[in-house]
Amino acid sequence: MKLNLVPARTGMVWIKLGVRTFFRQPLALAGLFFMFMAVMTIASILPYVGLAIAMALLPAATLGLMAATREATEGRFPMPLLLLSAFRSGPKETRAMLILGGLYTVGFLGAMALSSLVDGGDFARVYLGGTTPTREMMIEPAFQGAMWVFIGLHLPLSLLFWHAPALVHWHGMSPAKSLFFSLVACLRNFWAYAIFGVMWLMLLVLVLVCITTLAALLGSADLAGELLFPAMLLVATMFFASLYFTFRDTFEQPPTA
Repeated sequence: MKLNLVPARTGMVWIKLGVRTFFRQPLALAGLFFMFMAVMTIASILPYVGLAIAMALLPAATLGLMAATREATEGRFPMPLLLLSAFRSGPKETRAMLILGGLYTVGFLGAMALSSLVDGGDFARVYLGGTTPTREMMIEPAFQGAMWVFIGLHLPLSLLFWHAPALVHWHGMSPAKSLFFSLVACLRNFWAYAIFGVMWLMLLVLVLVCITTLAALLGSADLAGELLFPAMLLVATMFFASLYFTFRDTFEQPPTA
């Protein structure tokens, strides 16, 4: 397994490839992402253990979307079974994916718990959808402090798991090695990943501004709410499609089997 060093402009290339691939198979990829979100939502509403189960499934589900993107780039129609790619390669890989899921769950819940120490859990309840945020709540220093604590802890967690599922699946790595090489790859190609993240954030803000501006021009407050969900669904699908290209270009091409 060889790590490739890419120039900073590659971050923009990954976004273009993700968007282009989405428009090759828009219905298939959007449908798979909707299925992914539905599974995560259903899992998360289970009493007591729902959130932990949803977080544990996230690495495997992300791999499934990457596998679907790979199918689309090779001219094939991504089928729903691709979402289960992490669990279809034998007990060894299944065990490795479950370990990754467990580790991610511990890291995510740990970051959320530490942020709750700052504001008593207000940010955690908003983030997890249990509370509707108010303007007064969001300008509270404690709330903002909790938000930055979570972001500061979740960022390195994201880098650890960015490529880990793909390295387990396509390169047969152990969970520990996949986490190590994922972090190294992100740090060695820091500027490409920084541009990738910043540009996706800017695109998201642009979509939000366009929707709210259109609603204001038409004088329809409800229009923004009606357009927001499908627009966010499409943007999120394109983002997840672009994740495959960050892996493909950062590491040597995985075997075609």
